[in-house]
Amino acid sequence: MARGARLHPLARAPLIDRINGWLDSAWRKGVLPRPPLDPEALWRCAYRGLRSGSETGGRLEEDAADFRLRLEVLTQALVTEARLNPLGEAIAHGQLVRVLRQRLRLGRLWERNPHLARTPLTPPILVIGQMRAGTTRIHRLLAADPAHSATRFCDSWNPVPEMPDLRAMRSACMLLGARRIDPWIDSIHPFGAGRADEELGWLASALNHCAYEAQWHVPSFTRFSEQRDPAPVYREFARILATDAARHGNARRPRVMKVPQFAEDLPSLLAQFPNARAVVTHRAARDVARSAVSLVANQMTIQSDAVEMGWIEQEWQRKIALREERAEAGLANFRGPLARVDFHAFELDWEMAMASIYRRLDLDLSDRAISAMHREQRRAGTSPHKRHAEDMRAFQSA
Repeated sequence: MARGARLHPLARAPLIDRINGWLDSAWRKGVLPRPPLDPEALWRCAYRGLRSGSETGGRLEEDAADFRLRLEVLTQALVTEARLNPLGEAIAHGQLVRVLRQRLRLGRLWERNPHLARTPLTPPILVIGQMRAGTTRIHRLLAADPAHSATRFCDSWNPVPEMPDLRAMRSACMLLGARRIDPWIDSIHPFGAGRADEELGWLASALNHCAYEAQWHVPSFTRFSEQRDPAPVYREFARILATDAARHGNARRPRVMKVPQFAEDLPSLLAQFPNARAVVTHRAARDVARSAVSLVANQMTIQSDAVEMGWIEQEWQRKIALREERAEAGLANFRGPLARVDFHAFELDWEMAMASIYRRLDLDLSDRAISAMHREQRRAGTSPHKRHAEDMRAFQSA
């Protein structure tokens, strides 16, 4: 779909309203059933078509209980707080059924092949920072180094290994559909089915709040999750990482990983990866907030007709402050190799910034790595992501 001007953070494609009309009409006439959002109905849908599945395979009982409780709180918030439009209801149902089905399939896999979840791993490189603070650029430059490994977008959102592996093809089709309903999505984040990307899908698969609070108004679920021990989430994350590394045969290369949520959950993350190296990005809170609000507004307006910009701005100022506070508290006890990067210094001279990161992390910056990083920078230079700054200037002048 052609990308028109995005003149307001809550702008959305006309196709959204047409889809809402089609769905509402189909539900009222009984042509299609309204997708349920209660937990038991979602579980029934997830089991449908599966020959076998396991909630507990490879997991502690407390991890299975944590997941069920998270599902109950999230679905209650969706029904009572989110004010979803018909498309939002359909998307929420589809996302949650996919998450439950993946969980059942992973449990079955780990019951049959318990060694996969215990694959020995080289300590990873963690990129820690706020969303919109340069974490994606640094992550992809580190991931470009042939000495490192990274998670593909398609594997993040489809963590169950397949043979033949059609996940990249399915994710490419999914992105084509996403671009139809959101023509600005690539200016928000540079996507690619087979590209190195954040492990957001793995956190979402354990029902951490980070993927859901950015697309739905679910404040009770956000507060519940913020106040809850995230250890079960990161145990699941570690099992998925070990399985992914075994599938791709790259367990001996350090995995470069990043999700902005890491900043909020550092103690639990580091408990799983105590020997990790860490890169911490810094950007002025005001600039982070403006860009984060733009991203969240873009996602929420697709699935709700009652989005309040004032609430988004207030909530994400709070989130940014919380993540900053928790990240620094978590790093106070971190004794591993650590590099800090200023966003504007990186913008001025990315090569110098990367050289500094490698020195501080005691990594070898090879000629092959430098060449690969230059290729990644050339690719980034033509990315639609660069248009996001233009969009935000348009918001200010509108």
